[in-house]
Amino acid sequence: MMHLHKLRTRPGSRHRVKRLGCGESSGHGKTSGKGHKGQKARSGGSIRLGFEGGQMPLIRRLPKRGFNNAAFHKHYAIVNLEDLNEFKAGTAVNEQLLRESNLVRGHFAGIKILGDGELKHGLKVEADKVSAAAREKIEKAGGTVTLRDRRVRNETPPDADVDVAAQETPGKPGVKKRSAKKGAAQAKPLARKTSRES
Repeated sequence: MMHLHKLRTRPGSRHRVKRLGCGESSGHGKTSGKGHKGQKARSGGSIRLGFEGGQMPLIRRLPKRGFNNAAFHKHYAIVNLEDLNEFKAGTAVNEQLLRESNLVRGHFAGIKILGDGELKHGLKVEADKVSAAAREKIEKAGGTVTLRDRRVRNETPPDADVDVAAQETPGKPGVKKRSAKKGAAQAKPLARKTSRES
């Protein structure tokens, strides 16, 4: 089925460029197709998409219903095989190396390797996603592909409080230590018994 966004010009076709400001007899002289005065007639004057002159725009007047999954979409940093040719053969290509080489920048959910271009030598590629074509070309060039484990990336930070309760007492299997911090917090003050004299 043909869609408007899939329309393309015929191969080899050329469209004559509209020549503006070449005299009134050309049909595009004087105001050069911009009309008389106003914001759109000025140099650099433009109106953003959907602007209706201050009136409440249509996109805000229409009701919004239903669930939109765009807020939960994961964005991956795209790296093509032709970009990896700048590394030497046998190099371990990971996120740190790609950031140092400015091949990926910013925040993203992971790295995806696509198969655009040809790989000249073998590399040890470590990424979150790899296309089938990219994997085939990497292995054909003598390289390897390793998919990163998502659980390793989401492990607790190093400054997190270490739970000592999970450590067993040496010599006594099955007996667990109580951390000093937990023990101090859970210790309840002893109630003092007071006797009343009759």
